[in-house]
Amino acid sequence: MSKPNTLFKQAYNGSLDLIGRTRVLPSEPELSARLRISRTTVRAILQRLSAQGLLEYEQGEKRILRAPAAADYFPKHEVDPVAVVIERRFMQKILAEDSIPGGSINELELAREVGVSTSSVREFLIRFSRFGLIEKRRNSTWILKGFTRAFALELTEVREMFEQRSARRFIALPPTHPAWPELARIGHLHHTAQQDGRIDEAAFATLDERFHRLVHSASDNRFVVDFYDVIALVFHYHYRWNKADAIRRNMVAIDEHLAYIAALDRRDRAAVDRACRAHLRSARRTLLESIMVVDETLPKEPRP
Repeated sequence: MSKPNTLFKQAYNGSLDLIGRTRVLPSEPELSARLRISRTTVRAILQRLSAQGLLEYEQGEKRILRAPAAADYFPKHEVDPVAVVIERRFMQKILAEDSIPGGSINELELAREVGVSTSSVREFLIRFSRFGLIEKRRNSTWILKGFTRAFALELTEVREMFEQRSARRFIALPPTHPAWPELARIGHLHHTAQQDGRIDEAAFATLDERFHRLVHSASDNRFVVDFYDVIALVFHYHYRWNKADAIRRNMVAIDEHLAYIAALDRRDRAAVDRACRAHLRSARRTLLESIMVVDETLPKEPRP
């Protein structure tokens, strides 16, 4: 897989935004400074804009031919920062490939799958290792470690503190903040799942992470936002091992999310606190039950 040119794609989408707002593009030096890219990348962007029929570009002269359409943009998943792309694939790998404590993760293999440098993958794994979730071994290999009940209780305690604080910050966001339309979109997806009466594990994990990550983002605190990576991994890793009554459990969580979303939307602090605490209590209970299930699936050490 070739290395994704994230910087180019981000800058290209930025140039489309400029055209959409102003119907003009500044000079190459100004465009380079505004988008924080090299002159070489600017010229590559202008060539692509010309090839897509957005721009007439010849001998340094530029003329806008049409406004950008949604289809002209690179999709969001292609312009995410490299660290986000690695994190997403790492989560998918852990959650989708029947990984168990003691299972291995090869940084060279992960780098090839994502299409990034091994140094980027190694940097990500080192950051995760400080939580005690993975451990470095020889030959670019990392071992997935088990999560104890004590670890889970510590994690949920911190999660509850962070999320309740974030939820209170969320309802203080101005009405024009982009978090509100995103909350509406997430609410719509929850209503669809509720009407369907079921949601599979992978779809629920994605929706659950999207909702809680949005709430945490309102904290405007990098440590709170970064910590959600650990929360998502631990909770959804264990949830997928507990198959018992999974559909009912997911639907209960959907209902709890909807009550939580409605309270956020009303900016009702008391209702937000109640909905948040109720949902996090359920999540704590499910996590502890799931840890027991994982423990039962592991091979037992022979008795002496």
